[in-house]
Amino acid sequence: MDKKNVVYIISYITKSQVFEWTIDLLDTSKFNYSFILLHREETPFELFLKGKGFETSRINYNGKKDVLRAVATVYKTLKKRKADIVHAHMFDASFVGLLAARLKDVKTRIYTRHYSTLHHEYHPHAVMYDRIINSLSTHIIAVSGTVKKVLVEMENVKQQKISIVHHGFKLSEFENISPERIKGLRDKYKIPAGVPVIGIVSRYIHWKGIQNTIEAFRMFLEQYPDACLVLANAKGPYKKEIQEHLSKLPSKNYIEIPFETDILGLFKLFNVFVHVPVDPYSEAFGQVYIESMLSKVPGIVTLSGIANEIIKDHENALVVEYNDNKDIYERLLELYKSSELQKKLTVNAYDMAVKMFPVEVMTEVEKLY
Repeated sequence: MDKKNVVYIISYITKSQVFEWTIDLLDTSKFNYSFILLHREETPFELFLKGKGFETSRINYNGKKDVLRAVATVYKTLKKRKADIVHAHMFDASFVGLLAARLKDVKTRIYTRHYSTLHHEYHPHAVMYDRIINSLSTHIIAVSGTVKKVLVEMENVKQQKISIVHHGFKLSEFENISPERIKGLRDKYKIPAGVPVIGIVSRYIHWKGIQNTIEAFRMFLEQYPDACLVLANAKGPYKKEIQEHLSKLPSKNYIEIPFETDILGLFKLFNVFVHVPVDPYSEAFGQVYIESMLSKVPGIVTLSGIANEIIKDHENALVVEYNDNKDIYERLLELYKSSELQKKLTVNAYDMAVKMFPVEVMTEVEKLY
């Protein structure tokens, strides 16, 4: 029996461990896989794909002005590759790729929804395009129950059209992180030892709630004046507002890290991880919840994305109210005063994450092919 031809269409991914882990698990004995990337220039992700031997082409794509050209190019590529299945990831790739696939009459058209209420809250004009993408697809993969709820209740997608497939994580990547690797990061960023280190891993976006953590940390400094706040992925559209909040802190008490490839090593320098999106739907999944758990760092969180499904207050994390600086501050104090609580949260969170989110969960996608 001939193998089906599966074409992945992906936009604006420079580098992603989750994508790389997923691709390493693809069963090439059952399917022929190839890739179309919508991006401005060659990226580490493109080099990764080519290094694995996958047929990969890139369309020089700079946004909506290139949509028609991109649709035409994808159409021709799908025809050339005799695509049986198209699987799109990210917004632009989903719109361009599924439209081209529908015009080419590809029977199986799948997209993975990687965002939740982003357009509803911040770009309402784009909801129309979400609805078009939903209608062009024959099946939708939601990365969490939260995303499925948004699709069903806010965008009127039929439940039978949706499957939930969580992100998985390569557990070995979180093990055996050497002391030298950790020390190298400590020295690189001058992160102090022997003081409370509060970690945030998030781009500067309003709905991530970073501003609330900064204000809570400002109160925390009254009790722990040597504490250090580390902000990783410290860039994004909310940068000006975030830096206004940071300006209220002594400069010696916080460190901004715009980009670091070794995020898993960086987690090892945190005593506490804080991730507090402003509502239940802001996160679609929230990889950092799981990364902190697998890194054995106790967390203070709001329930958003996958956290709605897995986190239990005072069992595997401390849960705070949305947009509540004082609540974050009080949980920071509670956590620092109890080594027993720190251990309980860390052990329970790690055990749960190992059971629920091994990388192999992502192979469920192939059942749809």
